[in-house]
Amino acid sequence: MQKIIQQTRKLFLSAQGGMFSSAIILSFMIVVSRVFGFMRYRILAGYFTKDELDIFFASFRIPDLVFELIITGAITSTFIPIFIKYSGDEKERSKIISSIINIILIVLTVLIILILPFMTPIVTLITPGFHGEKLHSIVVFSQWLLVSQLPFLVFGNFLTGIAQARKQFLITTLPPIIYNVSVILSTFALAPSIGLYAPILGVIGGALLFNIIQLPVVIDELKTYRFTIELHTGVRDFFRMIGPRILTIITAQIDATIDLTLTTLLGSGAYTIFYFAQHLQLLPVSVIGMSFGQASLPYLSELAEAHKQKELTKIVTESIMNVFFMTMPIAIYFIFARTPLTRMFFGGEKFDWDGTVQTAFLLSYFSVSIPFHAVYYLLTRCFYALLDSRTPFYASITGVIVNTVLSLVFILVFKLPVWALGISFSLSMLLQDAILFILLHKKISFDVPAFLLSFGKIIFAAFISAPIPYIIIKLMDNLLLDTTRTINIFFLLSVSAIVYGLLYLFVSWFIGVQELYIISQLTGKAKQFQKKITEMYLSYD
Repeated sequence: MQKIIQQTRKLFLSAQGGMFSSAIILSFMIVVSRVFGFMRYRILAGYFTKDELDIFFASFRIPDLVFELIITGAITSTFIPIFIKYSGDEKERSKIISSIINIILIVLTVLIILILPFMTPIVTLITPGFHGEKLHSIVVFSQWLLVSQLPFLVFGNFLTGIAQARKQFLITTLPPIIYNVSVILSTFALAPSIGLYAPILGVIGGALLFNIIQLPVVIDELKTYRFTIELHTGVRDFFRMIGPRILTIITAQIDATIDLTLTTLLGSGAYTIFYFAQHLQLLPVSVIGMSFGQASLPYLSELAEAHKQKELTKIVTESIMNVFFMTMPIAIYFIFARTPLTRMFFGGEKFDWDGTVQTAFLLSYFSVSIPFHAVYYLLTRCFYALLDSRTPFYASITGVIVNTVLSLVFILVFKLPVWALGISFSLSMLLQDAILFILLHKKISFDVPAFLLSFGKIIFAAFISAPIPYIIIKLMDNLLLDTTRTINIFFLLSVSAIVYGLLYLFVSWFIGVQELYIISQLTGKAKQFQKKITEMYLSYD
């Protein structure tokens, strides 16, 4: 038994061998994490009404803003290239890590001290449609999360950054799963007695476990930690890159805050509807786009550092087209299967039919952005690998301005419902991708005609395969199946998705979509990973 435990530890702590295998591992574990995440949403929808969930989700807006500034801006995309650059000099790397940790902790402490006393006016400003007890609850929960959850998440994500820089991707996928399990168990056990305080306590406990799980992975890097700050060249490079990246995050967080503000003006439950639809859209984006983005950065950084232009162009082109190939059919499927998908993921006891219909409608508009949103993460990592964080900032701020203007016009001028926010988001994401692709083309020079031809074939295959599974859904929904039961909705979605997937693969093969080879790669890598696990354990039988 001890040997099995040792081998399991070795498996999770080992570095992955290549970008594609790393992306597969990340994708698989992100799927598992998202399953638990949507279990959390479904349980919340079963215990709390839309109005109560408005309070819960809105409470994360200010803590999330601070978190995104510090983590997404500083660690996720900026720290890894610096870590790799100094990977050959352990002493210098240790100085850089200590200095960066200390600066981030000081900045976090200052931000918490500055924001905490002004939480009430801040929340009042960004949620003009909320009043009375609802507003008070958001303020209290926001303060709890800022003080009790945020420090754990910040340090935990720093550990994730170190592990991913060392290509130890597998272990970094476990904390989000444990985080979701903590919220689920806390809600089950405590919600009947203490209400919304139950998932809040679960969130805080999950953030603590986030650190505990990852600490053994990078403990060797932290052994040389010192409470000092040295203005090392690596530290200066870090902050030189972090400036534009933080500005990018600020613009994105302004955009998210405006969405919250506008939905509070659309009536009770509108923010929960927006939140649910947006996060369901993010499921394939995170599974495919984020995993490819996270896995690609260390490898792209190495190629850029070695000035291997030809290899860099090849891997970027293949990765972009692979992401499009995998996400385009998902986007189409999400559009025509929007209602059963919403019922499957959010059909809790207290989430009413009106909320289901509005969420499904909004999801269909959000789904248009899925392929472009997924590719966005990969495109931005290409620029970060080239130590260029300015270009993603310019593209991001342009997209945010367009999204904000369209959202304001749709809601305040044309008085459209919440689904209009999905239209503005999708248009802005398409624009950001176009800007990034054109500017990246100037750096590494794509074969644009071949790229557009492949892209056109993928779109054609995804559209031409859709009518038959759509008809299947219509026939099975209530005519052949009682879709008031979750198991029948799952069966309906499974059958239609399998039919659609097989049709998509057949049409792709028939019209010669080159990216079809990714399926054989996925199978091969999965078998290699399975073989590695099997050999590791059978050696001790």
